[in-house]
Amino acid sequence: MIRSHQSHLPTKNPSTNDRMPEQLTLYTAKICPFAQRAELALEEAKAEYTRFEIDLQNKPEWYAPKVNPASKVPAVAYGGPKVAPDQPSPDSEKIAESLVLLEFIADLYPNSTLLPKDPVDRAKVRFFIDAISTKFAPGYIGAVLRGESFDTLFQGIEGIQSLLGKGDFAVGNSFTNADAAALPFIARTLVALEHDLGAFPAGSGSQAFKTLQEDPKYARFRAYYQTLASRESFKKTFNEELIKDVYGKRFTALRAEKQGGK
Repeated sequence: MIRSHQSHLPTKNPSTNDRMPEQLTLYTAKICPFAQRAELALEEAKAEYTRFEIDLQNKPEWYAPKVNPASKVPAVAYGGPKVAPDQPSPDSEKIAESLVLLEFIADLYPNSTLLPKDPVDRAKVRFFIDAISTKFAPGYIGAVLRGESFDTLFQGIEGIQSLLGKGDFAVGNSFTNADAAALPFIARTLVALEHDLGAFPAGSGSQAFKTLQEDPKYARFRAYYQTLASRESFKKTFNEELIKDVYGKRFTALRAEKQGGK
């Protein structure tokens, strides 16, 4: 978490859970699955916020010193005066890291469903998020970005599928932070496999996608993804054509390099 020198979180009646959120600017990038997590949460919470796209290949010089020293997205500027996003105020709180922001947004909007009221369900949400981080994401990174075996990816999918209960979502029948954490990675994985765009050998992605679509073993996973992908929050925050274009350019060259091409 990155903080400025002065806090502008409301101090009046600190025990209340219905404070009015202050102005919030989200620094994000459509290509980034971590950034989409925060966008999904904000949309599901029906939050008022200003969205500012950061070009990850050509980041503004002011971004790191004024918003996030790690120079990554997502990050937010919260509170302080309402200013142009490219002129962030030093009087606003600067907060970064996708999972930190999911918790922050849930705290700002306690009447949303992002974190359930029941302590057991809240624990289940956090456990599911941990499974995404430790089981699914490594498989996506290994198979799609590095061209490694699909075994870890399929094991990750089976791992999170085993945690899905009887409800439509990761935990129960409402969209939570668990879904916000998972959906960006699942969506990018499926786009990469369907269109055979990755560091893996040509044709293997399409075969893996066919397995996920046809094997009865993954029926619960398919139903879960369809539920999430049908939501307006996802449609508003996901750009499949952009993903295909960027992955196509990135992995065509990488695959040729791996295969000894020019």
